[in-house]
Amino acid sequence: MKKFFAVAALSLTCMSFMPGDESPKTAIPVAQIKNIKGESVSTATFQNDGKPMIVSFWATWCKPCIQELNAIHTLYPVWQKETGVKLIAISIDDARNTNKVAPFVKSRGWNFEVYNDPNGDFKRVMNVNNVPHTFLLNSKGEIVKQHTTYSPGAEDELYEEIKKLVEAEKNILTPTPSN
Repeated sequence: MKKFFAVAALSLTCMSFMPGDESPKTAIPVAQIKNIKGESVSTATFQNDGKPMIVSFWATWCKPCIQELNAIHTLYPVWQKETGVKLIAISIDDARNTNKVAPFVKSRGWNFEVYNDPNGDFKRVMNVNNVPHTFLLNSKGEIVKQHTTYSPGAEDELYEEIKKLVEAEKNILTPTPSN
């Protein structure tokens, strides 16, 4: 028991010295999901050539999810042109309803990648409890921001975060010359 308290105290001490905004970033976990055609895909294959990605969990029955994805869809071509961001939408509709996802997406004209997570494996490893749940990943595929729920205008806040991320990463890659 004494060992437990010693380890806990040491852990808390170490955590208190971590800079506030420099929290450790984690890559998205690996899980098997399905593409719209029903083929198995590993989340390890998600990449965007060194540009940011958005991973958005949604469902066909979730009105706020649809509102968010519709709002992003309208702005997505501009977002891609200006930042190179890629959106990956993960439907959490269960196995009985996955056949509804492709026609649903097609009817809305969404032009981003859409996958199904019919068994909830990816949802579980990402710790998604409610939808919509949206993650912003940096150029290395690490989670840097996340939010749940949707209200009109949240897509503008997301885009501001994307632009900040792109600018910060550009500054890291191209350091300013020193005198």
